[in-house]
Amino acid sequence: MEFTDVVKLRRSVRKFSDREVENKKIEQILESARMAPSWANKQCCSFVIVKDKEKIELLSKAAGVINNWFKKSPILIVACGDPKSSGIRNGIEYFTVDVAISMEHLILSAANLGLGSCWIGSFDEDRTKEILEIPDNIRVVAITPIGYPAEKAGMQESIRRVILRSKKRKPLNEIVHYDEW
Repeated sequence: MEFTDVVKLRRSVRKFSDREVENKKIEQILESARMAPSWANKQCCSFVIVKDKEKIELLSKAAGVINNWFKKSPILIVACGDPKSSGIRNGIEYFTVDVAISMEHLILSAANLGLGSCWIGSFDEDRTKEILEIPDNIRVVAITPIGYPAEKAGMQESIRRVILRSKKRKPLNEIVHYDEW
């Protein structure tokens, strides 16, 4: 698939089929994430792959009511960063950028392989770390479910799409400035 097709194809998936995700595909998307650039190539990112249904249920509760749909996800990938293995410039901690770049590589790779994902940024970090026994010095930046998208979106998903207008994008002339704002 052409890269621009992958970018256009990628969307937030919140309903998954029961089809099992092959370990080879999980390894492929993790390899894509591993190849992402990072601050001074310090590679601060780590990922926790969660397949245990009880832990997925607990993590969905830690993400609050708005994200409780992901309790039915076949796999969760929890993206973490070690702030000490990244840098700070102008008051910005770049471990979050490092993890975000890795995560984008991961979800685009998943889309290329026919898998769905949904970037989750709203969750209780302390509770997530407790459930997954993540060390105190590591920060949880994002979570994504991974799985084969369900054939049709349910009513809840259809309503969410209407409310969020997720397919509508601003034209370039509204977001790009040349030489000055």
